[in-house]
Amino acid sequence: MSEKKILLGNEAIARGAYEAGVKVSAAYPGTPSTEISEAIAKYEEVYAEWSPNEKVAAEVAIGASIAGARSMCSMKHVGVNVAADPLFTAAYAGVGGGMVVVAADDPGMYSSQNEQDSRMVARAAMIPVLEPSDSAEAKAFTKLAFDLSEAYDTPVMVRSTTRLSHSQGIVELEERREKECVPYERNTAKYVMMPGNAIKRHVVVEARMKKLAEDACTMPLNRAEYRDTAVGFITSGIPYQYVREAMPEASVLKLGLVHPLPRKLIEEFASKVEKLYIFEELEPVIEEQVKSWGILKAVGKEIFTVQGEYSANMIRQRVPECGSQSDSGAAGQAVSGAASEKAASGETAPESGMSGQRSMAPASVPARPPILCPGCPHRSVYSVLNRLKIHAAGDIGCYTLGAVAPLSVVDTTICMGSSISTLHGMEKARGKEYIRDWVAVIGDSTFMHTGINSLMNMVYNQSCGTVVILDNSTTGMTGHQDHAATGKTLKGEVVPAIDILSLCRSLGIEHVYEISAFDLEGLEEAFRRETKRDAVSVIVTKAPCVLLKGVTFPNKCVPIPEKCRKCGACLRPGCPALTKNEDGTISIDETMCNGCGLCAKLCRLDAIEVRPR
Repeated sequence: MSEKKILLGNEAIARGAYEAGVKVSAAYPGTPSTEISEAIAKYEEVYAEWSPNEKVAAEVAIGASIAGARSMCSMKHVGVNVAADPLFTAAYAGVGGGMVVVAADDPGMYSSQNEQDSRMVARAAMIPVLEPSDSAEAKAFTKLAFDLSEAYDTPVMVRSTTRLSHSQGIVELEERREKECVPYERNTAKYVMMPGNAIKRHVVVEARMKKLAEDACTMPLNRAEYRDTAVGFITSGIPYQYVREAMPEASVLKLGLVHPLPRKLIEEFASKVEKLYIFEELEPVIEEQVKSWGILKAVGKEIFTVQGEYSANMIRQRVPECGSQSDSGAAGQAVSGAASEKAASGETAPESGMSGQRSMAPASVPARPPILCPGCPHRSVYSVLNRLKIHAAGDIGCYTLGAVAPLSVVDTTICMGSSISTLHGMEKARGKEYIRDWVAVIGDSTFMHTGINSLMNMVYNQSCGTVVILDNSTTGMTGHQDHAATGKTLKGEVVPAIDILSLCRSLGIEHVYEISAFDLEGLEEAFRRETKRDAVSVIVTKAPCVLLKGVTFPNKCVPIPEKCRKCGACLRPGCPALTKNEDGTISIDETMCNGCGLCAKLCRLDAIEVRPR
């Protein structure tokens, strides 16, 4: 016999995640969301952490999801702003294991600096939103959110509010349902959000949201309760309770999925009631969409405020029909929008076929994919990682190009600073052995941007893993701007430069090393050693960007055709200065070659020489 217990809404959310088989939970404390993590930390089967901020928490959950585990991150509404960078991109990338984002809004600003509406953020990010109305639904909807996440390949937001988070209700406890981790398969088109991939994923996201909107019309969590049809309410969350208290005989369309909205179900409900009210706290998210469909009889913010919490008294004071209903409508019974089981399980969105896809470039324009420059130090580092068959959780910068052939090292790219958190999430989801053939790669500028918080989190939460900081002494991809570790300001003033090695050591990391990006033997030895370590380690690879002012190239690489055995080893890193001749030997474009010597080091027959210019 199942046990029933009185739980806070936050405790019920935690229980739902536990029963759904969540393996990793990350959060930054913020009222009214804090108790979610405090509750879930009591379950031994779940790894739970306080992250240094909401962005890192979201990235940890994303990493765990990519590794195939069910994961969750929790935050208050203003924390959603901090987490927006990874969340918006996670919507494009989709999930491996189910991923749920809990956003706790604060209507009335009981403990917040504003009362923003997280539904608007989720709508902009194209992430579906579930909104429970009591503790029992908080548990049930959280469990359902994981199923929907995996069925539709998307993160799912569960939206709470202060009233739900801190109210108590009876919840039926059920057994935990363990979920096997989804096997990891490298899929750069899905998980590396460089522009060419993201354009294609946007089409997938739009198709997914369209299908969700259609399926929502038959999902049991959206239900029409027909009673007296003289008055009807469209509502969701805690406001549903106020409608039922103030006008128990009114018909109600209770929305559990508030984005995307079930248009057909709403239109059907609107056609069956004489007077229609939309009762939603904060912004007119539902109202604006309903009225845009031509349902102009709907009354919402004309009489209901956009400020603060709602109440049953608000309905009594502002709805003329309140108190005038007869008892004749009481015989009506609550009717589900539909009982389709298909909607609860969902179906994956099609990969193609949606109208509105960007047109192809004219046939006369040749494809010109981006590529690392000749002499780029990133190519040297990636060539070693590729040879060792090491995967990389990647980041935003020139080095993202390590995802494409022939280097094919970077497996994931979400947002600035996410690589370290992603690796950490993978380790917490699957264990130390899982990441023995993984590293996180991040540039020096991106490390200054938001990578420091992520590295701090690995240390604080006792992770292990190897972080490779690709230090080319600039912000390369945006045009070679300075940053805090270059020692120069925007106005050209010389200032003390942050020492990356000292900074990493100050976090308590014992194993921090610096090595030339072109020391192939040293890099190989360092990667083999550090990826086996049961601790956090940092390898800083040093070499300036070849396009920096003042960087000189005293050498050039020259092929020796008579020594060439046509093995192609020098071509594997994909340097654009090298081309293959018809006879199998190679040529080196002297105008492009920067004399880095990578190709010469890869040639075991000395068929390439490095000579002074």
